[in-house]
Amino acid sequence: MKSKIALVFDNSKKEKRTALITYTVAGDNTKDNSLKILNKISKYADILELGFAHNTPIADGGQIQGSSHRALKNGIKLKDVFQIVKKFKINNPSKPLILMGYFNLIYQNGENKFLKSCKSSGVDGLIIVDLPYPENKNFAKKCKRKSINFIQLISPTTSKDRMKKIIKDSHDMIYYISMLSTTGGKLKVSPKKILKNYNIIKRISPKKNLVIGFGITDKTISSLKSADGLVVGSMLCKTITNSLKMRQNPVTKLDKVVYNLKKKII
Repeated sequence: MKSKIALVFDNSKKEKRTALITYTVAGDNTKDNSLKILNKISKYADILELGFAHNTPIADGGQIQGSSHRALKNGIKLKDVFQIVKKFKINNPSKPLILMGYFNLIYQNGENKFLKSCKSSGVDGLIIVDLPYPENKNFAKKCKRKSINFIQLISPTTSKDRMKKIIKDSHDMIYYISMLSTTGGKLKVSPKKILKNYNIIKRISPKKNLVIGFGITDKTISSLKSADGLVVGSMLCKTITNSLKMRQNPVTKLDKVVYNLKKKII
């Protein structure tokens, strides 16, 4: 049986478009609003990434750090993240949701206990930023046994030999980091160059679903829409920050932003 993540890519390819993948932080700006945001933007997003906040997020730029800080300040715990996922899945059982975060929380929680919570709450996939290949092989196997996608990362500095090994061991989705930067940085590489690197990876295994993340905004998304999927995160976290500053409703604001992003890729 195909995973929900694989089915999304089958569908978007059939519709000859890229899949839109959104990223928000669980508990930003409150637990309730976090759930409301997921429910709202799921009308337009094909896959939802949900970050579990960490106080030393090595891959995250200022916008996502700000979101994580608000969530931690509000007392978000891992058990709350799973509750948000569980509640979201009640009304959206077929919408894929990927948890994204850092290995320390999984290690502290215990791998098996963490994966059991993922399974019971309805998590479809995991991106663990600081658990690279091949150190992630055992954990990725555990994920597979639970029918949870472990999403491997490839960067512009990944050698071709290493790329082949990562792709061979990957599940239903691979994440290509567009540039050497933290999230939310200004796109330092031209979309043309990003797609050139992207196509080198695609040629190794054309059937694998490969998405691009880092530096993608409403300004750059159209020029990269030949990819299987595109991840937008920092722009959404920035929208929450700005709406709170302006005393506006972040749920309504994000709904409009994600709607406009979808319009740019169909």
